[in-house]
Amino acid sequence: MSEKEAKSTNLHEQSVDAEQFGEIAHERHEAMRSELERAERKHKSRHSEREVLAKAQELAEMVEEANKDRHPASTTEKRRGPIKKKQLDASFKSQMTNVHHELSATGRLTSKIIHAKPVEKTSDFVSSTLTRPNAMLSGSIAAFLGITILYFVSKYFGFRLSGSETIVAFAIGWILGILYDYFSVMVRGGSK
Repeated sequence: MSEKEAKSTNLHEQSVDAEQFGEIAHERHEAMRSELERAERKHKSRHSEREVLAKAQELAEMVEEANKDRHPASTTEKRRGPIKKKQLDASFKSQMTNVHHELSATGRLTSKIIHAKPVEKTSDFVSSTLTRPNAMLSGSIAAFLGITILYFVSKYFGFRLSGSETIVAFAIGWILGILYDYFSVMVRGGSK
C-alpha cells in the first residue's frame, strides 16, 4: 500500500469517525434539549399552579370581605340560644308563601283555612287532650272486644243489638285510656 492510499484510508476513517461523533453529539444534543424542555414545562406548570392558587386565595379573600359587608354576622353567630317565637313565625310564613305558590287555587284556599290561627289552636288542643294515642287505642280495643262479646251473647240469648253499643264501648275504652295517660304522667312526671 502506498503512502497516498494510506493517507486516503486514514482520511476516510477520520471522516467516518467524525460523522459518527457528529451523530452521537447530535443525539446527545437532542436528548439534552428534550430534557431541558421537559424541565422547563415542569417549572412553568409549577409556576402556573402557584399563580392559580394565589389568585384563588385572593378571590376567596375578596368574597369574604364582600360577605362581611352584606351580612354582619353569620346565621350561626346570630342565632345563639333557643329559637324565638318571632323567628319561628317568620320561618313559617316564608315556607307557607313558598308552598302556596306551588298549589292550585283550591289547594291554597284549603291550606289557608287549615292553617288559620283559630283552627290550628283548636286542633292542637284536641290533639293534646281528646285524641291522645293511648285513649284512641284503648277505645278502639274496647269497642272491638265489647262488640264481639255482645254479639255472641246476643246471638246466644236471642236479643237484638241497638247500634249504640259500639259508641258506648269506645267511650268507655277512651275514658280508661285518658285516665291511664293522666295517671302515668302524674306518676312518671313530665308530659307525653
